[in-house]
Amino acid sequence: MTDSMSPSRRWLALGVVCLGVLMVVLDVTIVNVALPSIRADLGFSETTLVWVVNAYLLTCGGFLLLGGRLGDLYGHRRVFIAGIVVFTGASLACGVASAQLPLVVARALQGIGGAIVESVALALLMALFTEAGERAKAMGVYGFVCAGGGSIGVLLGGVLTDLYDWHWVFLVNLPIGVAVVALGVALLPGAAPRREPARLDLAGAVTVTAALMLAVYAIVGGNEAGWGSARTLALLGTAAALLAIFLAIEARVAEPLMPLRMFRSTTLNAANAIGVLWSAAMFAWFFLSALYLQRVLGYSAMQVGLAFLPSNIIMALCSLGLSARVVMRFGLRGPLVGGLGCAAIGLALFARAPVDGGFALDVLPGMLLLGLGAGIAFNPLLLAAMSDVDESESGLASGIVNTAFMMGGALGLAVLASLAAAHTGGEGRLGAAEIAALNDGYRLAFTAGAVCAFVAAILAAMLIPLRASDARDAPDEATKAAA
Repeated sequence: MTDSMSPSRRWLALGVVCLGVLMVVLDVTIVNVALPSIRADLGFSETTLVWVVNAYLLTCGGFLLLGGRLGDLYGHRRVFIAGIVVFTGASLACGVASAQLPLVVARALQGIGGAIVESVALALLMALFTEAGERAKAMGVYGFVCAGGGSIGVLLGGVLTDLYDWHWVFLVNLPIGVAVVALGVALLPGAAPRREPARLDLAGAVTVTAALMLAVYAIVGGNEAGWGSARTLALLGTAAALLAIFLAIEARVAEPLMPLRMFRSTTLNAANAIGVLWSAAMFAWFFLSALYLQRVLGYSAMQVGLAFLPSNIIMALCSLGLSARVVMRFGLRGPLVGGLGCAAIGLALFARAPVDGGFALDVLPGMLLLGLGAGIAFNPLLLAAMSDVDESESGLASGIVNTAFMMGGALGLAVLASLAAAHTGGEGRLGAAEIAALNDGYRLAFTAGAVCAFVAAILAAMLIPLRASDARDAPDEATKAAA
């Protein structure tokens, strides 16, 4: 119970939650830097190496909803710690892996642990901080960890891989995981006792997890197999059929995994749509800008990590201080629209980056705007998504929000990377130089990402309530605005 917790203990508990989330977020990008070393050491081919990344995405995307609901049923602290234990144990298995299959299996287990941690972390935060001002500040800290952790992972991955070897990008999680478990047991609030025994909707859990895993598998393999191929269409069709079965189950079962009434909330639906568009743009920017710096401008892995530092710094300044004050002063809608607009402009600047670009003129301005946009917008978006949800279903809502980010990011990265590759191939066939063709492909993808961020800003202006209280107090007005 959080009412009896002292303010200092609340912030220490938030630190524990954010440390666990940071470990998970770092792992997504820290591994990317080590992929060449992993390939050389374990003998992966180009086609099999992608499973070091895809195995994680597959299980993480599939288990987010289930992890959130388990937190609501069995207690957020208990499930959060269980997720940290799974993730840490899988990290140890990854770090000692000496063959391809054990590493891929361990990465899949990491994805399950990561999904559980991410799906209940936001619910823990909402339970820890109930006062609007403190909640906005806490959300700023959480937003910085989520938005900035990926960039930090690039730098840390370069350092560990250069100084030691790829095993350490996984083994570094062990002391962090042990510390989070010990501190979590001591500091995180326990769950209130349930009046009735918890009952898990097993049929719903199986169908929605399978549907999400198949959808992620289709997305991450779309570039390789072809978006119009029989395999991709069959996977997406099967995922859609399983999702329809899941919805039918949820409409009839007494205690559903995901009560369909949650989707009556216009604010939650709008936040999810914005999250899909924004994560699509940001995932693609992060991945493709790193490729632009490496393959077009000739940066090393360490230089790429350093190039992202300005965006990390300004993101930290905004998330940890400015964002909360802006939300308290102007509400949710204005900061969200402004942040998304900054991100759109930053992506547009990258869309004009030349082949012989310089850091100060062609990279830094876009980095600063994207850091500013992420630092300001992440906080109000999460607050909007959770503002119209009962506390008993906060874990599920957190899982839904994280699923929207995961699916949007995976789909955006796959589609925009495919768009860039197709355009580069076309330019090459027309006789363009390799670097010029690469650059043209990246510029087209950045343009598409800017459009996604701009559309997200428009949706925020139309559908997100001015303040968090408006989502609860006036749902009818929000619904009319959505129409």
